[in-house]
Amino acid sequence: MRRLRVGILDLVTNQVPLRSMYGRVMNASLSNIMPQIVAVWCEQAGHDVTFVCYTGSEDLLAELPSDLDIIFVGAFTETAQLAYALSNIFRQRGIVTVLGGPHARCYPEDACKYYDYVLGFTDKVVIEDVLSECAPHRPIGRAVSATRQPPSLPSLRERWKFASATLAKAPWIKMVPMLGSLGCPYTCSFCIDSTVEYQPLGFDGLRDDLAFLLTKFRHPIVAWYDPNFGIRFDDYMNAIEAAVPPGRMRHVAESSLSLLSEPHLQRLQQNGFQGILPGIESWFDMGNKSKTRQTGEDKLRQVAEQVNMIVRYIPYIQTNFVLGLDSDEGPEPFELTKRFIDLCPAAFPAYSLNTCFGRAAPLNLEYQRAGRVLPFPFHVINNCQSMNIRPKHYGWAEFYDRVVDLSAHSFSWRAIGRRFTATRTAIPKSMNVLRGVSSEGFGRVKYHTGIRRMLDQDPSVRRFFDGESDRIPDFYHDLIRRDLGPIYPYLPEGAVSHDPNAYLKSVGTAGEPTVQLSAAARPAHHVQDSRAVAEL
Repeated sequence: MRRLRVGILDLVTNQVPLRSMYGRVMNASLSNIMPQIVAVWCEQAGHDVTFVCYTGSEDLLAELPSDLDIIFVGAFTETAQLAYALSNIFRQRGIVTVLGGPHARCYPEDACKYYDYVLGFTDKVVIEDVLSECAPHRPIGRAVSATRQPPSLPSLRERWKFASATLAKAPWIKMVPMLGSLGCPYTCSFCIDSTVEYQPLGFDGLRDDLAFLLTKFRHPIVAWYDPNFGIRFDDYMNAIEAAVPPGRMRHVAESSLSLLSEPHLQRLQQNGFQGILPGIESWFDMGNKSKTRQTGEDKLRQVAEQVNMIVRYIPYIQTNFVLGLDSDEGPEPFELTKRFIDLCPAAFPAYSLNTCFGRAAPLNLEYQRAGRVLPFPFHVINNCQSMNIRPKHYGWAEFYDRVVDLSAHSFSWRAIGRRFTATRTAIPKSMNVLRGVSSEGFGRVKYHTGIRRMLDQDPSVRRFFDGESDRIPDFYHDLIRRDLGPIYPYLPEGAVSHDPNAYLKSVGTAGEPTVQLSAAARPAHHVQDSRAVAEL
């Protein structure tokens, strides 16, 4: 195999340049693990690698050499339009383009129109296969996927030069991404990890990574990218305690309420856990994650009590909700959430709109069969800016009235002040204020209010939301144009639109997707990468 000039691009944001105040502070700490891992695999295969994590402040085209042979781009769906425009630029330069990450996994039918290779689950053999061939595939790219998760990933030491280059851009908080497991044992119907078998990675390697990190920072902050941290709780804690002296490391992790018992919280506190992100999701569903069979008012009381207990041990807590699930009806889900905000003033609420991400979950086939999935541009399919599933029990006007009311309640000055007072330590206090007054708080209220206004005032928006027209309203075209800035002119023709039912159309009579996903030649034991946040 000839020695290639390889580019790796991790797209953290879709704005060129970045305008978000919160993003300026945090984007460098929100880099993804899998692009760093792919960079390691490319170097191990004997190639020259240039790695760039785009956080919104870099000159995208200037930082990457113009004489690359091949470039790997990691993208979430909200960065897909930016990724498509970049592929157009790179292809004009004679560069072979490869797309990976959650978008490639969820929308391979669309991504293959704009990339030479589109990667689903990715392991080292898949990367070696692509590098060995390194050929353009046009007009339709080659979709490649492994079959299961890899049993191990490169160590933090091996990917450090790529991780540290991104952390150097962080102006304030520097969080080091780490991964201790792949997949998730829960089966939340909306989640990309719901069908991915849970698999812990080696705990010996985890101890080595933590010990190595202590040689780079005196008091590092670790962001655990596990879909659900702490499934094998004692093994995790034993590994941390074996590698890290008390008080030397801080941790942030996403977990479920079912794992956050008081004895577990005591041990998390002892091991420096400063932030925890549990999923409440719904007051009428997802009871397995909160370890309760109760619903409605009864679930609210139980969850509020537990969240207030968590705050006694963990200074920062973000509680995750999904709005617009089919189990929700009437005002009660929103009113219960407002009451939760009042009962648990220290908790920062994160609201996701129920979203169909292509192939991400089997439930998406049901939405598509029912004709409920709308062709919102990928640019706003990010859980927050659009709900691309027509709600089952709400009209759009009622739904957005309730979303705006809940958001305004959650990010009022009163709520921000109570959150500041109820939070114990300085950095969590400041983070809650920053998030509340930036795009995640005030910005979200303004955005949803604008959508609600257009539903009344712009007939094209109403027809689009009601599924009467697939013409994308001018508002979204203008938003994409503004966010992509100087890259917008390179967006390929037709790339703003997509078929929201492509997954359904690719399914054969046996119920399995029939899109052509070729696999690299591999022994049977080779497996795929699963983590949605960490996929290339």
